[in-house]
Amino acid sequence: MHNATEGPLIVGDAPLSPGKYVHLFFMDGVGLGVSDPAVNPFTVAHMPYLTGLFGEGWYIQNNGRFANGKLSTPHATLIPTDPNLGVPGRPQSATGQATILTGRNVPHLIGEHYGPKPNQAVRAIVTQGTLFTEVVARGGRAALITPYPQGYFDAIASGKRLYSSVPLAATAAGLALMTADDLHHGRAVSPDFTGRGWRDFLGYTDIPLYTPYEAGRQIAHIARNYHFSFFEHWPSDRAGHRGTLAEAARHLEQIDAALGGLIDTWDHTAGLLIITSDHGNIEEKVHRQHTRNPVPTILVGQAHATMAVHIANLTDIAKVVRKFLGLAT
Repeated sequence: MHNATEGPLIVGDAPLSPGKYVHLFFMDGVGLGVSDPAVNPFTVAHMPYLTGLFGEGWYIQNNGRFANGKLSTPHATLIPTDPNLGVPGRPQSATGQATILTGRNVPHLIGEHYGPKPNQAVRAIVTQGTLFTEVVARGGRAALITPYPQGYFDAIASGKRLYSSVPLAATAAGLALMTADDLHHGRAVSPDFTGRGWRDFLGYTDIPLYTPYEAGRQIAHIARNYHFSFFEHWPSDRAGHRGTLAEAARHLEQIDAALGGLIDTWDHTAGLLIITSDHGNIEEKVHRQHTRNPVPTILVGQAHATMAVHIANLTDIAKVVRKFLGLAT
């Protein structure tokens, strides 16, 4: 990362805020649900890190503990965040992720929630510019630190697979996607946290293995190398669409452990950590569809309380990143 003592990074006369960085930890398909243990796996999951941060029942929407729409503690703020954006239907991944990265109401612009992969209308909006583009244009360092196996690149090149909104945004900004080599050398973290899937299902037998807590610590270390970095944890959405409530609860426990490592290692003085989602899903295990529930946005860092007042819906995530880094709004 650029050293603040060297002076601000400048393109023209527009410096980025020196010494500051943002990491966006994205967990796909995680909403705030009800308190029914037959419905919501949060109620039966053991989540000591986030519960220690926010207290019991933090994952329940309308739990009576939110003040002015937020749950704030000395170390972090939780904001129930609207993923619906005034558009009917169930929020979807392509438009939700595009909204997070552009700050634009993408479902409204194209007339619907759409996903999982972007259609032509969503692709056009993403390629016009995202947070990745803006940071790079200002001479900053940005990265999507989720790696991809060689088979993914081969499928993209052959046209058998399409980019989802997040890798599309990174590549449209001219950034190279992380590979198995980056994962092997600690420059990236597997979306399953541990790296076990790369060994067991993809044949990469030399990939290092982490506990979820260790993976969170590694994400924090990597984030210091960039002005803006993004980690995409998509297995949470799969745990909502598939499997049992008990399996979903175990998955939430892995997320909690990873976030515990990330938050414990975070530089609260220089960095702003944003944890958020594109739509609900895993919090309602009585069906296999997305929900219209609010999603949890968690801010961690010295500026968490002042930044939290700017967030109400998914369009506001990008606005907060721009404000914190000193990007144009």
